[in-house]
Amino acid sequence: MADLVRPARDADAADIARIYNQGIVERLATFETEPRSAERIALTLAERADRYPTVVVERDGRVVAWAGASEYRPRDCYAGIAEFSVYVDRAARGTGAGTSAMRGLIAACEARGFWKLVSRVFPENEASRKLLATLGFREVGVYERHAKLDGEWRDVVIVEKRIGPAA
Repeated sequence: MADLVRPARDADAADIARIYNQGIVERLATFETEPRSAERIALTLAERADRYPTVVVERDGRVVAWAGASEYRPRDCYAGIAEFSVYVDRAARGTGAGTSAMRGLIAACEARGFWKLVSRVFPENEASRKLLATLGFREVGVYERHAKLDGEWRDVVIVEKRIGPAA
């Protein structure tokens, strides 16, 4: 069965939280350390819905991945730039779910007039770096000692992709 990529709904909050919390525990994809509740995810989805899309990937009726956009900076000149995140359920990694999620997010962001997507990836997160490279994201540099995670300094690789009118 093909992936169904669709906008996230309130009913997806528990699945998005479950998948995001896997990433928090693994310490390979985020500086966050506190698990997210479905309620908190639902609130975030509601707050961002008008401007910043979140998409989910469904297989056999189950959410296996998600990708979401958020504000890059509050200044008007950056209104067409969004930060993004992408997370894949452990059981679905390496199966194309992340690619489906990012393709869906890119299309949703283009439809909303964004011209660039940016993010930061831990250097050792080779799966994410490879996924993003295959979708045309370029690595533009490294923020050294960007923040601490569990008391240790961590670097991040900065990635970007021009989309829509800037592509």
